[in-house]
Amino acid sequence: MDKPHRIKKNEEFQQIIKLKKAISNSIFVIYYDDKKEAEARAGISVSKKMGNAVERNKIKRQLRMMIKETISLKEYPLDIIVITKKHFLDNSYADNKKMLEKLLKKVTII
Repeated sequence: MDKPHRIKKNEEFQQIIKLKKAISNSIFVIYYDDKKEAEARAGISVSKKMGNAVERNKIKRQLRMMIKETISLKEYPLDIIVITKKHFLDNSYADNKKMLEKLLKKVTII
């Protein structure tokens, strides 16, 4: 996931979260909205409860790679924010990726 395809500003996060369009499972919560620019963007949020800075950065790197492998942001119709839950740490990378894929498919169907 390249830097232009990321949501970074707090105002943008809050704007999407305020709409309350969300879908979740035991590992992720995904907030979504129609894309504002030509290409979709994604934001990632990892709680401090997930671990120290090194562990949180590892989780963010993994999530960026999962999103990059799962969807094409040039063709995806929504801006998304992915928030992780504590159960993320209990599963393997492959299991987490499958759960994320299922949620992203549900979001596009809705």
